[in-house]
Amino acid sequence: MDSPLVSICMPAYNVGSYISESIKSVIDQTYKNWELIIVDDGSTDNTLAIANKYASEQIRVISQKNKGASAARNNAFSNSTGTYIKFIDADDLINPEMLESQVALALNNNDCLITSKWGRFNNNDTSTFKLNPEECWQTLPSQQWLSMSWKNGRSMTQCAMFLLPRSIVEKAGLWDETLSLIDDFDFFTRVILNSKKIIFDDSSTLYYRSGNGSLSNLASDAGIRSAFKSIDQATKYFLQYNVSPEALTLCANVWQQFIYDMYPRFPEYITIAEKNIKELKGSNLPFPSGGYTKLLSKIIGWKACKKLKYTISKIIR
Repeated sequence: MDSPLVSICMPAYNVGSYISESIKSVIDQTYKNWELIIVDDGSTDNTLAIANKYASEQIRVISQKNKGASAARNNAFSNSTGTYIKFIDADDLINPEMLESQVALALNNNDCLITSKWGRFNNNDTSTFKLNPEECWQTLPSQQWLSMSWKNGRSMTQCAMFLLPRSIVEKAGLWDETLSLIDDFDFFTRVILNSKKIIFDDSSTLYYRSGNGSLSNLASDAGIRSAFKSIDQATKYFLQYNVSPEALTLCANVWQQFIYDMYPRFPEYITIAEKNIKELKGSNLPFPSGGYTKLLSKIIGWKACKKLKYTISKIIR
C-alpha cells in the first residue's frame, strides 16, 4: 500500500492538562507516515512547554500570538506538506488505527472525505466514553450526507473525524479567522460540498472530550456573532448547490435550532433568524425537549418555557 504523508494540524490554547494525551494518541497510530504540527495560540499556562517536550523531526511546535483556533489551524496548514490533512483539537483523542484505516479508504476514493464514528467522554475519564450514533454514519454523496447531517438542525463536524485531501482544502478555502464559535460548521460545509462523496469508516473513532470549558461562551457577544455568521455563511453556501424545497427546509431548521438555543437572549439575532426562516418557506423542526420541559412547553408554549427556565437560571446564579 502507498503511504502518503498525513499532516495533523493541532491548535492549542491553555490545554496543559490535556495536550499530552492528544499528542500520544497521534504517536500511537499504527500508520507511521505522519507529521504533527502543533500551533500554540498564545497560551498562558504550560501548554507550550509541554508541547515542546515532544518536539522532533516528526512533531513541530510553532508559537503565535493569540489569534484564535481558526488562525492557529491555518498556520499549521500553511506549515504542512502532507497529501492528506487531519485537524485535531488538543484535548481530543483518536483511536490508534484511525490514520491507517482512513488512508486505505482515501487511496481508493479520489476526491472524497473519510469520516469516523464519534462519542463523548466526561470529566477527563475515558471510561465514561459512549458512542453517539448518527443517521449520517454511512457512505453517501456529499450533498446527501450534508442533508442528513443537518436533518435535525444540528451538525456534528468535529474536525478530527475527517481525513481531508489537501487539494480539496485548498479548493474550498481555509478556516474563517473571524469566527470563534462553531467555526467548523462553516469550514466543513465548504469542504464537504467541494468533495465527491463522504466515506464512512467504521474502524475509526473520535473520542470527544466534554465539560472542560474550552469552548467559547455562548452567552458572549463575540460567541453569538460568530455562531450567527457561521450559520449564515454555511446555509448560503449550501443553497448555491441545492435550492430544492428540501434544501430550503434544512437551512430553515438550522436557523430554528439557533433560535431554540438562544431564546430569549439576543433578540436582535433572533429577529433576523426568524426572518431568514420565513424567507426559506418555514421550518418543521420541533422544539427539542424531554421530561418536565416537554410537558411544560405543551402547556404554555416553548417560548414561555424557555423564558421561565432562563429567569430561574439567573436567580440561581
